[in-house]
Amino acid sequence: MVSAAVKIDVRDLHVYYGHKEALKGISFDVRANEVFGIIGPAQSGKTTLLRVINRTLEFVAEARYKGQVRVDQEDIRQVRNVFELRRKIGMVAPLPVGLPLTIYDNVAFAPRMAGIRNREELDSRVEQCLRQAALWDEVKDRLNTLGTRLSGGQQQRLTIARALSHQPEILCLDEFSIAIDPVTTMRIEEVLKELCRSMTIILVTNLVQQARRLANRTMFLFEGEIVELDDTEVIFSDHPAQQKTYDYVNGIFG
Repeated sequence: MVSAAVKIDVRDLHVYYGHKEALKGISFDVRANEVFGIIGPAQSGKTTLLRVINRTLEFVAEARYKGQVRVDQEDIRQVRNVFELRRKIGMVAPLPVGLPLTIYDNVAFAPRMAGIRNREELDSRVEQCLRQAALWDEVKDRLNTLGTRLSGGQQQRLTIARALSHQPEILCLDEFSIAIDPVTTMRIEEVLKELCRSMTIILVTNLVQQARRLANRTMFLFEGEIVELDDTEVIFSDHPAQQKTYDYVNGIFG
């Protein structure tokens, strides 16, 4: 049963890259402990939205936004410590971004930054996160190897483990499975179903059937606007509210 409590509240959000408007006044909420799916063709604003939520849009030259985004009822513009906000919101990008560290240190980095020094606690956290990312069995005997020496799919799973290592309240997954084989993807999907008991998950995916399998609710973005947002079973039914939704999820365009 998905909690009705609102974790993220977005109101009249406009995002601009220079003069180009990437998001056009969208409003929606994400509930606590749900998997919230976001689908839509390329250039629909999906990744932009995630960058706003965890305040990494400010790293993009000429990017700006107006409107309100609240996390736990607090306007993210008013957050005094942006690093705490980003620790609360884990992010996994489409392609692996590994630190030039060992596998162990990749995962232990965030806990150490948070002040954890006890070796047993760090060992436990590293193992737990690597298991959650379906990577432990493959690397447990070579934790001191550089993470950059792993295969592409393994590096992406290491990125997921690193995102989980600071125990985020919100996990944003931006095309997390693009570099992972289908079998491993399914293993991680099973983990995500368990993780939503303790965190909120935002799943951006071009694989519409992945949203169908995982998401409690799904939002269809197209050219910076919300076409439809509803329970996932409605979005993927034979009769969603918008014909464009039916056409997209059934591969007629996109």
